[in-house]
Amino acid sequence: MVLSDRDIKKALLQGRIAITPKPDFSEQLGSCSIDLRLGATFRIFEYSKNAYIDPSKKDYSNEITKEVKIKKGEKFIIQPGDFVLAVTLERVKIAPDLMGRLEGRSSLGRLGLVVHSTASIFDPGWDGKPVLELGNLGRMAISLTCGMRICAMTFEELSSVADVPYVKKKQAKYVFQNGPIESRIHQDKK
Repeated sequence: MVLSDRDIKKALLQGRIAITPKPDFSEQLGSCSIDLRLGATFRIFEYSKNAYIDPSKKDYSNEITKEVKIKKGEKFIIQPGDFVLAVTLERVKIAPDLMGRLEGRSSLGRLGLVVHSTASIFDPGWDGKPVLELGNLGRMAISLTCGMRICAMTFEELSSVADVPYVKKKQAKYVFQNGPIESRIHQDKK
């Protein structure tokens, strides 16, 4: 069951969902979601220096990307065909009986911006800043600003409390992340 605006507020009061900094309900709360804002840190791919990506190479992803921070008031321009990682301003913590789902905002999608390629689900027990997989599918560059509403998160109740929430999983690769961490697919068991 997807939580309504009323249930999201209730879950926040009960501590089942924690969002820091506290959201402004008048601007960020939808009927069944809460908008999250774009942070100031991005991870860009240095495609001019590398011929290809080898996901099996240990820590290779860190070698082919670099972190970029924008200052307050600056713009980050995402070019057509670009793919970058970004982070939200908000840190989100989810109880072990809920899950989160990240979705793009329609107004930005109509410009060609996608906010997640595949990673839309936030497991029960998630705690960290959501990382966005931004892509520009359009033919024109898009200007992004730190603090703009970039995505919406919905929350769903599980049929029961998860036995092993994300923060307790031994193989959790992105627990407590604060920035756009590069891919850690090399940590997958072979």
